[in-house]
Amino acid sequence: MNKPKLWTKDFISVSLSNFFLFLTFYILLVTLPTYALDELHSSATVAGLMTTVFLLSAIISRPLAGQWLERASNKKVLLTALIIFTAAALLYFIPKTVAGFLVIRLLHGIGFGMATTAVGTIVANIIPASRRGEGMGYFVMSTNMAMVLGPFVGLMAIQHWGANTLFILSVIVAAGSLLTGLSVKLTNSEQPNQPKAASAFSFKNLFEASAVSISIVGSFLAIVYSALLSFVSIYATEIHLASVSSLFFVVYAIVLLLSRPFTGKWLDLYGPNVISYPSILLFAIGMFVLSQSTGAFMFLFSAGMIGLGWGTLFPTFQTIAIQDAEPRKRGLATATFLSIYDTGIALGSLAVGLLAANMDYSSLYFMCSFYILIGLVLFYFLHTKKRSTPQEQSKIQEI
Repeated sequence: MNKPKLWTKDFISVSLSNFFLFLTFYILLVTLPTYALDELHSSATVAGLMTTVFLLSAIISRPLAGQWLERASNKKVLLTALIIFTAAALLYFIPKTVAGFLVIRLLHGIGFGMATTAVGTIVANIIPASRRGEGMGYFVMSTNMAMVLGPFVGLMAIQHWGANTLFILSVIVAAGSLLTGLSVKLTNSEQPNQPKAASAFSFKNLFEASAVSISIVGSFLAIVYSALLSFVSIYATEIHLASVSSLFFVVYAIVLLLSRPFTGKWLDLYGPNVISYPSILLFAIGMFVLSQSTGAFMFLFSAGMIGLGWGTLFPTFQTIAIQDAEPRKRGLATATFLSIYDTGIALGSLAVGLLAANMDYSSLYFMCSFYILIGLVLFYFLHTKKRSTPQEQSKIQEI
């Protein structure tokens, strides 16, 4: 039996749009705090607000975008969000104070939150139901590639060519997201039928209940992932491996790329349990190896283990969140998952930062490896126990 086609023009376009969207995010994520410190002479606390304000506005805007997706066409929401996102990128040339930059970060975060919700919803509708695990895995790879390239490109730009070049680059990349988003042409089968009378606006309707449980599991584990994003390069310097620190996420991405054709298909064939439990264990083992690293091999080997573990868990959890929702609620389910997930990232950055002030990073990552194992219990009670395996596999194949 022939498989339904996955690599359609729309799937490639929306994946590219997502790649440019996150590339802009990561280019500015690693450079704006440095810019605030060096050029605007702000304190480290205020510089950190460059990221905090952006993430908070994204978290708040996502549920609103998810409810809007119930009422309007997916492409309309996507293009509106990408126009806001690109327009905000153009404004970075104007302010000369931290306050001015924070206002722009607020606006930029709104566009980012809306856009990530829209692309996640569109790709869920584009991917054939029988290949949803595989397709979501490949789609998330666009985010992973941006995570690897963004910091490298951003730091290269600001260190060698200055802030103006950095801002020009961010505008070009944001415009790339808009242009590729414009090329998405949804068919009727890819745009779920909207109800004639959408549900009334209310706070309760800002979240999709079916997506909350798995989102909590993702947020719980994302706290550890935030410890990697924030401190792995500092830890590498601490253990005298600064020369290979830039390769950590490169190895992470390579392992993801090599494993994706298998893990996505296994998710579709055997269901989330078969994928999730081993992946949580691999994530924990990777963090333990990282905590014990004394040389480049162990350090980079841990990156591969974490890439195989956490890199598989994120698209798996997002797939669960989407498939458990009604077709017209996929936008809201995407918004719910990403908002709760990003809350974990934000809280994790704060909590891990406080812990790091009182212990060395080796001890911190050692503790994280055991913290991850609690995720096995959480996943069991919040997902596995709620449904039997035959029912779960049947739902995956039918939705």
